[in-house]
Amino acid sequence: MSSIATSCIVFACVFGGTLLGMLLRNLLPEHHLDADSKNVVNLGMALIGTMTALLLGLLIASAKSSYDAQKNELVQMSADIVQLDRILARYGAEANGARAVLRRAVVLVNQSWSEDASRSERLDSAELRSEVTNFYENIQELAPRNDLQHSLQSQALQTALEIGQTRSLLVEQAGSSIPAPFLVVVVFWLAVIFTSFGLFAPSNATVVVTLFVCALSVSAAIFLIIELDSPFSGLLRISNVPLQNAIAHIGR
Repeated sequence: MSSIATSCIVFACVFGGTLLGMLLRNLLPEHHLDADSKNVVNLGMALIGTMTALLLGLLIASAKSSYDAQKNELVQMSADIVQLDRILARYGAEANGARAVLRRAVVLVNQSWSEDASRSERLDSAELRSEVTNFYENIQELAPRNDLQHSLQSQALQTALEIGQTRSLLVEQAGSSIPAPFLVVVVFWLAVIFTSFGLFAPSNATVVVTLFVCALSVSAAIFLIIELDSPFSGLLRISNVPLQNAIAHIGR
């Protein structure tokens, strides 16, 4: 389910709680809404509000941490690609074939960035795997003529291995870092809190509009959390600028 659809459902649940509270106020006996009852409800909602704030903070921190980690991994992989190309350039003309394959692989990933594809399709497609295999074979087929070339070949293989590990790590992180039960519990608590608002709030346009904006703000927060948790798609997609910079440097 997309982040927009999920946030719309959250908004419906939260603002629906407000309308439910207003409806219950008209149905409940008067003594259920007296000052003592209101004080007890306020105490309970204060507890739930505190737990909700803590859990929301945990979700935001988890999503932001995951987003930053994957962004840094992409930057690191792009830097390693540039370093790998420089190592092959120092090796000599014999490594030009491997450099050309490296460039094709990076261009392939960069071209898929604007497509509506999953992370696995971008970073682990059959075509990309074929180019990666071809690249490794090109490096292994190099025949060093001196100690320097032998050392450069070893460095190239090691750097290529590190790039492959980073790519595999990005693919394996395709799952959500936010447990679904966490999100469900937060939405339930928010719906309960807004139900209590509607239960005791006066029925006038100012109150309704205020609670509407509050529900919209809460759903927007959930939207941002889900967007951060999906860094390779959506509005907050990780930029492919590091890959473009790597392409610009390969072959120089």
